[in-house]
Amino acid sequence: MANVLIGITSSIAAYKVYELIRLYKKNNNCVRVVLTKNALNFVSPLVIETLTNEKVFFEQFSPRDNVEHIELTKWADVFVIVPISANTISKCAYGICDNLLLTVFCAYLGSKKPILLAPAMNEGMWNNPVIKENIEKLKNLNCTFVEPENGFLACGLEGVGRLADINLIYQKSLRLVYQDKKNNSKKLVVTIGGTKEAIDSVRFIANASSGKMGTAIADWAYYLGFEVSAISTIELKRNYKVVNVSSACDMLDELKKLEFNYLIMAAAVGDFRSENISETKISKEDIKDNFTLKLVKNPDVVAQIAKNKKENQKITGFCLSDVDLINCAKKKLKNKNLDFIVANDLNALNTNTNKVTIIDKSDNIINIDTNSKENIAKKILEVVCD
Repeated sequence: MANVLIGITSSIAAYKVYELIRLYKKNNNCVRVVLTKNALNFVSPLVIETLTNEKVFFEQFSPRDNVEHIELTKWADVFVIVPISANTISKCAYGICDNLLLTVFCAYLGSKKPILLAPAMNEGMWNNPVIKENIEKLKNLNCTFVEPENGFLACGLEGVGRLADINLIYQKSLRLVYQDKKNNSKKLVVTIGGTKEAIDSVRFIANASSGKMGTAIADWAYYLGFEVSAISTIELKRNYKVVNVSSACDMLDELKKLEFNYLIMAAAVGDFRSENISETKISKEDIKDNFTLKLVKNPDVVAQIAKNKKENQKITGFCLSDVDLINCAKKKLKNKNLDFIVANDLNALNTNTNKVTIIDKSDNIINIDTNSKENIAKKILEVVCD
């Protein structure tokens, strides 16, 4: 995984970095942190050292470590300054090195490795033309920004300046580390979650899919540089395009609108739906002892899309069965005109791990033993995306 160097400057939003560190560590990345001395007013070195299991750096001149800025530059795969203040933005733009963080930035910029900057400040400061000019200067020096959001600010007002969502910062940084630019022109679509088929205005037929496997695939495709679109039954806040749907028919309609080079159908699509959907809640007082719900078959979403597959498109399906899984997967691979199929472990539903078998049209089989869904996702992409 990645070596991530986090820089923290003096902003009330600095406390949110604890959650960012937790995200990196949860996914087995190594994290070191360098702070400005003023940032110590907002975060605790002890807390950071506990979360990272690494020394915290903030002394410009240390008797023991007088070349920290060079060592940290060599070590890191990406430098993420979050939050970055208006003051630090301006100093970075002009090469000022009056603290350790700025000295590290100056050396790191010269290394041409990726830098991600996530500003947080008052709306008036964010709209200051001098700050805007300095941001553009840094962008021209190949620094990437995650721009602040509109929301409630520390000053008590609402406006643009609130630190971007931590998940968006996390994802953008990993894309900077892992992206292969040859993937930038390739469109990849992933379906995520389990469909919900309405019975009335509040009830629906669903399944046990958590959407974790599909989300991991979409996330890793984004990190690897693909132009990602997700059609999802669960709410996701991501840097890539997410279209929210509920039913199988909704999913099919949205898929028909999208162009793709690769389609990965990780969603658990319901096989049946109610023939008649009540516009209002069905009251049990209106029912005697029994209630019959008539079901009709849903369209076979992946088969319908694959029927019109183009030469430059590859489609991967998923298969889940508690009886003769591999033969069931092979049958679906052939009958649905797929390029690959992933035989999914029934016991992986709603867990953070999985084990899968990937089968291609030539009957080649790749078994992936139990691992995190993130690592499984990366392996699936390596196999199905050439």
